[in-house]
Amino acid sequence: MIKSMTGFGKSSLSQNAREYQIEMKSVNHRYLDISVKLPKQLSFLEEEMKKQIASQIKRGKIDVFVTFDNRSGEGKSISINQELAQMYIEQLRNLARKENLQANIEVTEISKFPDVLNIKMEQEDEVIKQEVIQTVNQAISGLVEMRTIEGQKMAQDLITRIEAVEDEVQKISSQSTGLIDNYVVKLKERIKEILQTDEIDQARLAQEVVIYADKSSIEEEITRLKSHVSQFKSLLQANEPVGKKLDFIIQEMNRETNTIGSKANCLAITNGVIDIKTELENIREQVQNIE
Repeated sequence: MIKSMTGFGKSSLSQNAREYQIEMKSVNHRYLDISVKLPKQLSFLEEEMKKQIASQIKRGKIDVFVTFDNRSGEGKSISINQELAQMYIEQLRNLARKENLQANIEVTEISKFPDVLNIKMEQEDEVIKQEVIQTVNQAISGLVEMRTIEGQKMAQDLITRIEAVEDEVQKISSQSTGLIDNYVVKLKERIKEILQTDEIDQARLAQEVVIYADKSSIEEEITRLKSHVSQFKSLLQANEPVGKKLDFIIQEMNRETNTIGSKANCLAITNGVIDIKTELENIREQVQNIE
């Protein structure tokens, strides 16, 4: 079944004093565009997260928001910037001598200065990596489920609309059947009216009819429209991203419909063309949000 490109997914995980929360939202986009905002400690996992998302979602603008609280010592290392600490100490001693102050410098105080103590995440830590990927996949599942549910609703609406187009195409096909015969009758009457005679050059009449038939025939356009409708219905049942294909088919249907409108010299067919184009525009707007 088709999927919408609009959706939301959220997941959380609490494991050994580590807490993760991931939110994903998606909107329609011509291609797949993934943006991930995550804490600095997890920045090394950005590409892996994008890879997981891309394996399950093919189109849409995906925004991912990650929060991470690690109260565990696992996966952490602490380093002391001794050179920087020594610089702080020297400057404080210089200040004490200059201002005639006591230089009672405690190690705990030095450790509070910026960048003296650095807590780093070990990028090799497979435990944290697996926990993040697990949480990401749960969020993806929620997002895909919402996109699927929305896609099912869209499919029902699209089937109703494309069947309305199909009905109009069938009406136009029926209305076009007697166009040539009606044209012959009207042409004969017009010739008699102008020439004031019942004698008509049958050869010339036949030539005019052939020319008219060639210019006004919409049989090929009707056949292609019916084929496009059939393809459209089939794609709605496909288990793969079909948004771009559906969009292309709608463009082709619009083109065939415009051609019919320009050829057919019949008010009923013109009205049918207007109804088809109106319905196709509604379908096109829906198709823009299909994966």
